[in-house]
Amino acid sequence: MSTTLLHPEVALPKDFLPLNGTDHVEFYVGNARQAAYFYRAAFGMKLVAYAGPETGRRDRASYVLQQGKIRFVLTTALRPDGEIAQHVHIHGDGVRDVALMVDDARQAWKETTKRGARSIREPFEMQDEYGRVRLSSIATYGDTIHTFVERGDYAGPFLPGYRAEPEDLIARPTGLLYIDHMVGNVGWNEMNRWVDFYADTLGFSLYQHFDDKDISTEYSALMSKVMANGNGRVKFPINEPAEGRHKSQIEEYLEFYHGPGVQHIAMATHDILSTVSQMQAQGIGFLKVPHTYYTQLEQRIGKIDEPIEELERLGILVDRDDEGYMLQIFTRPVEDRPTLFYEIIQRKGSRSFGKGNFKALFEAIEREQAERGNL
Repeated sequence: MSTTLLHPEVALPKDFLPLNGTDHVEFYVGNARQAAYFYRAAFGMKLVAYAGPETGRRDRASYVLQQGKIRFVLTTALRPDGEIAQHVHIHGDGVRDVALMVDDARQAWKETTKRGARSIREPFEMQDEYGRVRLSSIATYGDTIHTFVERGDYAGPFLPGYRAEPEDLIARPTGLLYIDHMVGNVGWNEMNRWVDFYADTLGFSLYQHFDDKDISTEYSALMSKVMANGNGRVKFPINEPAEGRHKSQIEEYLEFYHGPGVQHIAMATHDILSTVSQMQAQGIGFLKVPHTYYTQLEQRIGKIDEPIEELERLGILVDRDDEGYMLQIFTRPVEDRPTLFYEIIQRKGSRSFGKGNFKALFEAIEREQAERGNL
């Protein structure tokens, strides 16, 4: 079963929380300097800004990385106490803040908190010689938050308190363009609670729905609902475990992350063959599916532009819906804990999430779970 958003030409109720997209994703990590080097050398993201003791911040250091419209902020604690160190102690390296671009941070906070969101930071303003930024934050699942960022009057490298960094000679860009969607894992029977949270508190709508009949293997299962904001620029699939013979990937994540959190970030490209080839050459490991997946691929999804043998060499999956097809591939976890990973996606008309690939993908994940002794 799937439900899609109404097409733009259909009249929709006024959006009380207009979002312009994802502003940035902030990670709390154990060593931001080293993590930044990994994302620069392997993913090709450029170091564009920095904040730390040299800029007047005494408790943390933050590195801002960018490629296309994707912006990551890697933050580490400089002292053993405080929320950053505690977050890393509990979760390992992981996503703390999925920040959203808005025209009015105060209004965004007001509309969401009056609908039941828990406030993390009331609206406040920061200024420097480049202008001013207004920010506010609310809580979502686990220890994850959403910060509303209003930067229409700001021309600096990132936020006040950050200095611009010179040209990055380490970064080797791979063609990543923007965040397509971001997936959250929540606990048993928690999916609908958080689906309702995004619907009631942020005004999102159900975009697609997958149950355990869609996402299951011989051993494990999960359920997922995809929530999207009014203009479709922000999409958050929410996963929960489902009953299976063995431990699902969602249960493994929840065990090692010690609670709900962001499972993976999907980043779009216009040329997935080139992007994945370069990322592999730069050290990124991807999940592999067996040869049998590709033997019937053309019969299953029809004619496509890309050579099947090249897709198989790289391990790229393909799926088709009524509007076109899409190509996708998933990295192995990028932390030692089997938690956060990435998806690289190229859409050729399709607005789906690769339902036809679920079985092959989750069997690949289970092979890795078995190697870790966690299946």
